[in-house]
Amino acid sequence: MPENSPSFGMEGTDTGHAHSHELYRRALQIFPSGVTHDNRYFGAVEPIYIDRAQGSRKWDVDGNEYIDYWMGHGALLLGHSHPAIVEAVQRQMSRGTHYGGSHPLEVEWGELIQAIVPSAERVKFTGSGTEAAMMAVRLARAHTGRPLFLKFQGHFHGWSDAMTAGFQAPFNVPSSVGVSEAVLQSVVVAPTDLAEVERIFSEQPEAISSVILEPTGASYGTIPLPQGFLQGLREITHRYGAALIFDEIVTGFRYSPGGVQAQTGVIPDLTTLAKVVAGGLPGGAVVGRTEVMSALEFRPGDDEWNRYRRVNHPGTFNANPLSASAGIAMLKIAQTGEPQKEIA
Repeated sequence: MPENSPSFGMEGTDTGHAHSHELYRRALQIFPSGVTHDNRYFGAVEPIYIDRAQGSRKWDVDGNEYIDYWMGHGALLLGHSHPAIVEAVQRQMSRGTHYGGSHPLEVEWGELIQAIVPSAERVKFTGSGTEAAMMAVRLARAHTGRPLFLKFQGHFHGWSDAMTAGFQAPFNVPSSVGVSEAVLQSVVVAPTDLAEVERIFSEQPEAISSVILEPTGASYGTIPLPQGFLQGLREITHRYGAALIFDEIVTGFRYSPGGVQAQTGVIPDLTTLAKVVAGGLPGGAVVGRTEVMSALEFRPGDDEWNRYRRVNHPGTFNANPLSASAGIAMLKIAQTGEPQKEIA
């Protein structure tokens, strides 16, 4: 047990959480610190173990009921176990979860995204939001031929090596050990100040391929952007020929059906999506301008040498039919605008 674990009763358990306590005791022998996600570690407070969830509620293994304000890390726009999503996934489960080939659902899923998200001229599915952010930055490098990208202090874009830069204060130290200094040198971290962004671009106009940000501000919008920041950033990136990337993994389909870009009219070159886009199942996507996304295309005459001119993208579970079925069910409801009205 952790040194500062909470005090339990004579039998070593809190009578209201005895089963959770026992599961945590077992988990400590399996997982580092007993958890499977950093945000499930509460220090001296032991985690609870969830048995089932429905709508806005969930119940732990001891029968305690909770109102869930977190909603699956933000992936569950419609709450837990929405009937339309449950039915879609159950129907698909009997037909197969992973074909290892193309299928009709991926086409329908992609068409829905194109219809809803303004920047989605082309779509490429990924396995997660972290993967989507990695791909977006790589696409921008391929499109511009420039080595660096700019991100903002406190903005979260997954846990890949490059994105550990500038996430938590002090911003000059990565948010994880084990990250190569060479990788960190490819990232420029800036405050959310347009004058500073202008200065950075003016000093190295041919080096910065893209700017990525959470379009409502750092840490899921808890630190809002200055008024007019998105419009000003769009102008700067356009003027210097850099790609503007909106990370709408949290805001996509939530702030409006088409995300922050539809709400503000500021259209990025690339957008990263996950969480809501897959209906609460694993999945993500990069969408954007055809010109930028074209780096993913196979071209006639490609051979073993020149195929490496393109951005290659494997991924075992990309657009898998189970996630596609959940995503389609979710987006058909999100497209109506009714969930967003209720949230507002």
